Amino acid sequence: MPAFPPDAAPSPMPDFLRETHLTQLTESPVWDVLIIGGGATGLGVAVDAASRGYRTLLLERTDFAQGTSSRSTKLVHGGVRYLAQGQVGLVREALRERARLLHNAPHLAHRQAFIIPCYRWWERPWYLLGLKLYDLLAGRRGIGGARALNAAETAQHLPGVQPSGLRGGVRYFDGQFDDARLALTLARTAADHGATVLNYMAITALQKDSAGRVCGATAHDQETGRAYALRAKVVVNATGVFVDEVLRLDTPAAAPLVRPSQGVHVVLPADFLPGPEALMIPQTPDGRVLFAVPWLGRVVVGTTDTLVPQATAEPRAQAEEIRFILETAGRYLTRPPHLSDVLSTWAGLRPLAASAQAGAATKEISRSHKLLVAASGMLTITGGKWTTYRQMAEDVVDRAQQLAALDTVPCRTAALPLHGAGPVPSGPATALAAYGSDAPALQQLLVENPAWAALVAPGFPYVWAEVVWAARHEMARTVADVLARRLRLLFLDAAAAEAAAPAVAQLLATELGHSEVWEQQQIAEFRELAAGYLSQG
Repeated sequence: MPAFPPDAAPSPMPDFLRETHLTQLTESPVWDVLIIGGGATGLGVAVDAASRGYRTLLLERTDFAQGTSSRSTKLVHGGVRYLAQGQVGLVREALRERARLLHNAPHLAHRQAFIIPCYRWWERPWYLLGLKLYDLLAGRRGIGGARALNAAETAQHLPGVQPSGLRGGVRYFDGQFDDARLALTLARTAADHGATVLNYMAITALQKDSAGRVCGATAHDQETGRAYALRAKVVVNATGVFVDEVLRLDTPAAAPLVRPSQGVHVVLPADFLPGPEALMIPQTPDGRVLFAVPWLGRVVVGTTDTLVPQATAEPRAQAEEIRFILETAGRYLTRPPHLSDVLSTWAGLRPLAASAQAGAATKEISRSHKLLVAASGMLTITGGKWTTYRQMAEDVVDRAQQLAALDTVPCRTAALPLHGAGPVPSGPATALAAYGSDAPALQQLLVENPAWAALVAPGFPYVWAEVVWAARHEMARTVADVLARRLRLLFLDAAAAEAAAPAVAQLLATELGHSEVWEQQQIAEFRELAAGYLSQG
C-alpha cells in the first residue's frame, strides 16, 4: 500500500454516512414502511416506497447484498430455460424488466452476446426456434435478434470453444451487470429519495399492538450495541432465504416458507474464453443450463442447483459441485479447466418454495415471486430473481399501501434513473465507469492524494481511492465490505484479495477511526472468509 500523507485535503461531506442515517432512526415517530432485509428485494422495495414519498426505513443485519444478492451469475435475463419449461409469463415479465434495468442503470448493466455451440445436427434449428420466440416475447424491448452461425462463425465469435465436431451455433443477446454494486446503488437511490437505510442493524423482535398486529420492531446496532424501538405502519419481511427466521419472530410455530437451494460458480482466467462473448450450455448432464461469461476481466462459470438442509450466512461450494462445473465446461472448451485454474469459487442460496414436493427437481420449481400477508399484518415477499426485483418491489409497495391505508401514490420506478445514472465516463475514467456520474467526485480524491491512484492488487483496475470512497460514501464498515462487494476482488481472485486485506484494513482503520486491534481482527476474519472462496478439492 502506498504511503498516505496525513495532510491530504478533506473530501466533501458524503451524503451516505451510516452515522447520519443512525440519527434519523429517532427522528420519525412512526415509519410508513419498515423493510427487513438489504438484498435485491428489500432494497428495491425501499426505492419504490421512498420514491412514492413514504417514510421508509430499511435495516440489514450484515452488509447490503452480503448473501445471495452478491452471488448471482451476473445476468439480467428473461430466463431461456424458463421458456423451455413453459413459464411464458415469467419470461415476459423478466424481459420487460431487463429493458427497464438497462435503461435505468446504464452504468451498471449492459447488453451481452451469448453463443450456444451446436454439435448435433438438430441443435441449431431447435435452439434458434426457441430464441426467436424469446425475441418475440421481448417485442419492442428486444436488445438484439438471435441468428444462426455456421461452424467457422461460431469459432470466430467464441474463441476457446471446442472445435471438434462443431456444426455451428446460435447467437443471441441478454444483459449483464454487477450485482453487489447494483444493490449498493439501490441503497443510495433510496437514500436520495429520503429513505433511511442502514447495514449492520439486526431485528431482534417484532412489536405488536393490543390487537396482535405487527406495529414495529426492535433493532440492535451490531456496531454500538444500542437497541432501537421502532414503530411502523407496515413491516415488510424481505430477507430472502432467511424469511422463515423473521416469520418465527411473528409466529414461533410458523411452517417453513422456503427451501434453500445452493448455486455455485467458479472463476477462471480470461484466456479460457478470451473473446467478449459468453458461452451458454443449454443442456448439462443433469438437465440444467450452464454459463461461461466474461466478467470484469475474468470468466464466471456456473451454476449448480442443489437443495441444502438449511440456510447459512456463508455457504461453501462443495468439491463435487466444483468438479461438475469444471467437467461440464471442459467438454465445450479447447482447454479444459482444472481445479488449479480456479481463482475463486462462491455459493449463493436461492429461496425456493418449501411447498414443492420432496422429489421435485429444483430446476422445475417456479422462480416466480410470492407475497404472503400474515394474520398479524406483516407482509412477506419471497422468490423471484434479480432481473425482476423492480416488479417485485412494486407489487410489495402496492400491497403495503392497502395494508397500512397509506396515501394512494402510483409506482414511479419503471423509468426512474438509479443513483449515478448518466453519461458513462470515457478515456482515463473508464475503470470508474461503474460509479457513473459519481466518477468525477471519485477522481477528485486522486487530485487530493495522488498516492491513492496506486493499484490495490496487481493486475486489477481497483485503486486506493475506491477504498476511501467506499468508507466515506458507501457505508463500507469492514474489509469484506470493501473487497467482496465494493471492489469485487474476492469474487475475482480470492488469493489476491487475501493479499490485499492487511493494507485495506489499515486504510479503513484510518478512515473509520479504529484501532490496530480492530485491524488485526479484520485481517483474521477476512482470511477465514477468503479460505471459503479458494477452490475446494
